[in-house]
Amino acid sequence: MDRAPGLSVRVKLTLSYAGFLMVAGAMLLATVWVFLLRNVPDDWNRRLLHENPNRQLLLHSFAPAAAAVLAFLLVFGLLGGWILAGRMLAPLTRITEATRTATNGSLSHRIQLPGRKDEFRELADAFDMMLVRLEAHVAEQRRFAANASHELRTPLAISKALLDVARTDPHHDTGELVDRLHAVNTRAIDLTEALLLLSRADQRSFTLEYVDLSLVAEEATETLLPLAEQYGVTLETSGEIACTRGSPALLLQLATNLVHNAIVHNLPGQGTVWVHTGIRTGVHTGVHSGGVRTETVVLTVENTGEKLTPKLTSTLTEPFLRGTRRVHADGAGVGLGLAIVQTMTRAHDGTLTLTPRPDGGLRVTVELPAARPR
Repeated sequence: MDRAPGLSVRVKLTLSYAGFLMVAGAMLLATVWVFLLRNVPDDWNRRLLHENPNRQLLLHSFAPAAAAVLAFLLVFGLLGGWILAGRMLAPLTRITEATRTATNGSLSHRIQLPGRKDEFRELADAFDMMLVRLEAHVAEQRRFAANASHELRTPLAISKALLDVARTDPHHDTGELVDRLHAVNTRAIDLTEALLLLSRADQRSFTLEYVDLSLVAEEATETLLPLAEQYGVTLETSGEIACTRGSPALLLQLATNLVHNAIVHNLPGQGTVWVHTGIRTGVHTGVHSGGVRTETVVLTVENTGEKLTPKLTSTLTEPFLRGTRRVHADGAGVGLGLAIVQTMTRAHDGTLTLTPRPDGGLRVTVELPAARPR
C-alpha cells in the first residue's frame, strides 16, 4: 500500500514525552504562582505588598524564572524522550529487519529477542513461530511439486514409449497396446483428480454442513465392499452417531481413502479392517480459562498387516510415498491417500494420528470438533 510520508514513531513518542513534560511543568509553575498570590499568610502578603506594592512587580520577577524552567524542561524532554523512545523501539527495529529479510525470500532468519516477556517479545516470538511454519510449508510445497512432477512425467513417458513402439512396429498387437495405454491414461487421470482434490481441501473452498461420521463411514465401507471381497479382507463397522461440521463430499473422500488403504495394505486373504466412530470428551486447560470441557468426534480405521515402526509410520502421510518406497502396484492408488486425508483433516480443524499396531498393521484416528445439529 502506497502511503504519504509522515513522522516516525520515535519522533512522535519524543514529542509526546516532551509535550507531557511541558504541560506538567506549566501546571506545577501555575500552582506555585497561585500559591504565592492567594495562599500565603496575611502577614506575608502585607510584607510582600510593603516591599512590592504592585503585584505586577512580583509577576515580572517570577515570569523569567518560569520561562527558563519551561525551556529547560523542553530541551530535557526532547533529548530524554528521543533516547527513551530509541531504547523502547529497538526491539521493533529488529522485528522490522527480520520482516524485510523474510520478504526477500530468506525464511531461515529468526529474531530470538532476549529479555523478559512483554508485548514486543510476544510479537517477536509469534513472528518466529510464523516463520517456522511458513518455512516448513514452503519446503513441503516444493517437495510436493517435485514429487508431483515426477509422478505426472512417468505415465507420459510410458505413453510416449508405447506410441513409439507402435509407430516403429506396425505389426504389433494393437489390442494389447490400447489396453496398456488405457491403464496408463487412467492412472494419469486418477493422479490429476487426486491433486485437484488435495488443492481444494487445502484452500478450504467448501461449505460447512452438519455431517454424521457414522453415516459417512458406513457409506465408505459399503462402496469398498467389493474391493474387500476381492482382497479377501473382512470389514467390520461399529460406533455411535458422531456429528461435526464440514464438507460431506470431502469427509466421505477422507473415510474412503482410509478404508481403501486399510484394505489394500493388509494381509491378503485373511486380513481385517475395523471402522469405528465415537465421541471423545476431554478438558482443555488454558491460562485464563482454567478447565473447559471439550467434545470431539473420532473416526478410527484399524487394519491388520505387516509390522510397522514408529519412524516408518511418521512418513506415511508424505505424498507419493508408501513406507520406504514408491508403489505403483495395481490397486495401490497414486500415493496421495493419506496425504489427502491429512490435508482434509487440517481443513476441518482436526488432528490425524497414525499408530502402528503391536500385532501388525496400522491404526489411523481422525479427531474433529463436535457439532450438534439444531
